[in-house]
Amino acid sequence: MIPQRFAPMLFSLILSGLMSLLVSGIATFRAVGFTDGVVGLWASAWLTAWLFAFPAVMLVAPLAQRAVRSLVAAR
Repeated sequence: MIPQRFAPMLFSLILSGLMSLLVSGIATFRAVGFTDGVVGLWASAWLTAWLFAFPAVMLVAPLAQRAVRSLVAAR
């Protein structure tokens, strides 16, 4: 098991990977359609997007969590 202190980083890694996979896939298919080589283009776009998405999520997640805490009523 991974130690608890790495949970925020692991969360950011998984979230950024899945979201960049989805968004790059949609953008790639809209740009080139279902053509030969689209999977390779998608993979390349995804890895590039993930490179930027991971640090962005690491920076933005705490701000988003703070915003949610301020918008949600405490019990």
